[in-house]
Amino acid sequence: MLKIFKYLKPKEWTLIVASIVFIVGQVYLDLKLPDYMSKITTLVQTEGSKTSEVWAAGGMMLLCALGSMILAVIVGYFAARVATSLSKELRKGVFDKTLSFSMEEINGFSIASLITRSTNDITQIQQTVAMGLQVMIKAPILAVWAILKITGKSWEWSAATGIAVIVLLIMIGNLIIFVLPKFKVVQKLTDNLNRVAREGLTGLRVVHAYNAQEYQEEKFEQVNKNLTDTNLLVNRLMAIMQPGMGLIMSGLTLSIYWIGAHLINNAGGMDRIGLFSDMVVFSSYAMQVVMAFMLLSMTFILLPRAAVSAARINEVLDTPQTIIDGEIQSSPKGIEGEIELRNVSFKYPDAEDYVLKDISFTAHKGETVALIGSTGSGKSTLINLIPRFYDSTEGEVLVDGINVKEYAQEALHNKLGYVSQKVVLFSGTVKSNVTYGDNGQTPSTDEEIKKAVEIAQGKEFVENMDGEYEAAIAQGGTNLSGGQKQRLSIARAVNRNPEIFIFDDSFSALDYKTDRQLRSTLKKETKGATSLIVAQRIGTIKDADKIIVLDEGKIVGMGKHSELLKTCKTYQEIAYSQLSKEELENE
Repeated sequence: MLKIFKYLKPKEWTLIVASIVFIVGQVYLDLKLPDYMSKITTLVQTEGSKTSEVWAAGGMMLLCALGSMILAVIVGYFAARVATSLSKELRKGVFDKTLSFSMEEINGFSIASLITRSTNDITQIQQTVAMGLQVMIKAPILAVWAILKITGKSWEWSAATGIAVIVLLIMIGNLIIFVLPKFKVVQKLTDNLNRVAREGLTGLRVVHAYNAQEYQEEKFEQVNKNLTDTNLLVNRLMAIMQPGMGLIMSGLTLSIYWIGAHLINNAGGMDRIGLFSDMVVFSSYAMQVVMAFMLLSMTFILLPRAAVSAARINEVLDTPQTIIDGEIQSSPKGIEGEIELRNVSFKYPDAEDYVLKDISFTAHKGETVALIGSTGSGKSTLINLIPRFYDSTEGEVLVDGINVKEYAQEALHNKLGYVSQKVVLFSGTVKSNVTYGDNGQTPSTDEEIKKAVEIAQGKEFVENMDGEYEAAIAQGGTNLSGGQKQRLSIARAVNRNPEIFIFDDSFSALDYKTDRQLRSTLKKETKGATSLIVAQRIGTIKDADKIIVLDEGKIVGMGKHSELLKTCKTYQEIAYSQLSKEELENE
């Protein structure tokens, strides 16, 4: 929990110091009240006392109470400022850290868990800091000061107060022992609830299409019930605190007055007035002591959950990055658009088997190199090594003659136009999606944007939309068809004007006619750029300069379409499964 405070700025630390000063003043004023109460009690019981003296003491009590209230408001304001500033920095830190993650780190946390950590967990810490600055600092000061005030009044009263405090501490300790593990469970169950809710909402079309509403409801109901039951158990245990503390305070008050009655009864003369005054004062101070421990108990309610949340946030912030930035900002002159893999092997973290084994090939500037193979053969994994979504386990991946690990990631990514297997569009407009990101070049003009959309065969449908290039795109592109989304994502890559295009099965949603037109226009308009294409359809890749056939992570064939039809059995099987023998012979 303490590690979280390193994200506070000097301004917040200044507010914390000021809060401590004001809290000391607040405690001083609170503890002056019983002194004036004692004075009033003595004046009321002493013959010849003036009413003006009672009013003066009462006025001072009122001023102390008013001053304490003003200081409490100031401390509350400072605490709220510190807590909100800390939560802001933590959210920013978690979001920035998440954006810097490679696929390996992202896979270590579920999306639902990252959302919970950046919302629910940080809110827990914010509430604890806001309460803690007012309570955790005040409670020990109040307890120690009040105990010093009552020391020497009467050992009987002191013993009664001590017993009350011990009982209170035992109750709080037992609750913490039983409740703390449950807080960890609650946060994990919250992650699970978010995961199931997100899954159901994301796949809403499929849920409706398969009449699976009842199944999803039952699934959600189960995780919701688990979270509810655990929360109820925690809250029931915590609910014991309030009546338990009330019982302890009432019992202590009764003990003080019972002991006081015996002491006064056994005393004589003027001693009785002094004892009665001491009893009233001691009762007030004893309540302050118990109140201090009650304030601490409030912290103990919040602190365990906040500690769990802090550990979860620190887990994200302290996660070491596996993809470390290099220093090279640009490749040597004369080498552009060349990709080379030298004896590359790769396996996922904690996996036993290699996904890719001893892969070697070169794609020269301007070439179109295609990758094909059965599902699970390692095509997409191989493609992901070039932009360093993962780093190769063995061997080297070179772009323009330089190992990708030596590039600054920004410089490497500026060389690439990447179109992912799963199309990703962002809420905004057609224009904002096509010009998305920084490509290290001058901002695109309207003509360049239109040109990119035209190359991607999207001009017709875009110009038929309301607003054309300013037409609204929903989150995830849900207001577009699969083919339209795919063409806009290709236009986004074209607009970057990169050295290298990477198409990870990016033509699958296009009809054959559009596919052919797009590839023809792309080759003509982006002449000089290198293209890597992952595809399942023979028709998409048969015109490639080089086709690499993968099977179980190994290269089993490399060459042109006509060559592979004669020499590669795996390629023949794929080809004959899609096209007839006559069609292949005619080609």
